[in-house]
Amino acid sequence: MIHIPVLLNEIKAHFELFRSYPNPIYFDGTFGRGGHYRELKKMIPQMKAVVFDQDPEAIKYAHQEFSNEITSEELVIFHDNFANFEKHYQGPIDFALLDLGVSSPQLDEAYRGFSFYHQGPLDMRMNNSSGTTAADIVNNYSEKELADLFISLGEVRNPFRVVRAIIHDRDKTPFVNTKDLSGMIERVDGWRRKGFHPATQYFMALRLAVNNELQVVEQVLPQLMKRINSGGRLDVITFHSLEDRIVKNIFRGSEELGEPLFRKVIHPTREEEVENPRSRSSKLRIFVRK
Repeated sequence: MIHIPVLLNEIKAHFELFRSYPNPIYFDGTFGRGGHYRELKKMIPQMKAVVFDQDPEAIKYAHQEFSNEITSEELVIFHDNFANFEKHYQGPIDFALLDLGVSSPQLDEAYRGFSFYHQGPLDMRMNNSSGTTAADIVNNYSEKELADLFISLGEVRNPFRVVRAIIHDRDKTPFVNTKDLSGMIERVDGWRRKGFHPATQYFMALRLAVNNELQVVEQVLPQLMKRINSGGRLDVITFHSLEDRIVKNIFRGSEELGEPLFRKVIHPTREEEVENPRSRSSKLRIFVRK
């Protein structure tokens, strides 16, 4: 599936004010396949971009797809988690975007291990060259650690049947593949769920834990907000309530730096949800720097 950037029209509308800037600086902490960058560059050709992604596949794609922009230094790309952005870039920022979702290629490429619909290794690392995998967690965490993980990060109300089944099954054969885990969850807990796959919350919890995603957001947002120029903006797209709550609270608690553009969160239009079903859970919050 082609990756379609979510909430693009809403982001473009708020990017309009930078048309008058001679060379606005765009910061993208989650570059992915460059969907937002591509469209914003069409709007404002004179913009410069500083972007990050920890996924080696995203970096490879960027060098193939945007080689001219990279050569001319209109686009500067770093292969790193945006949590480390200050190690690489200390310059000005006018407009920053964090799209905290998993990209369609990551979901659709079975070998990445993000999807419970595709058979692949139980991995889930954004940077698949280092770090703990989802299989490491599933096969080594204690019963209490797994239950706490699924409750706190997956917001699963009662994960204990699934956790006991994990402990029982892994003693015989360790979990290696995504379908082994999702199939077991569906068998044990499928009767509880309506409207979405029973493994959804469990896989989300594992992905968040593997990549330390919530900690990164909590760490980076205050740093990034301080670096944005006066009148600049920070747009953050989230896909679940835990991340959105963190963003909302940090924005509201940063009156000395600026304020949220709107009190309420921005949702995709019904038309976008139909065109791109993966946008349905997305939310956009915008912070305006004093």
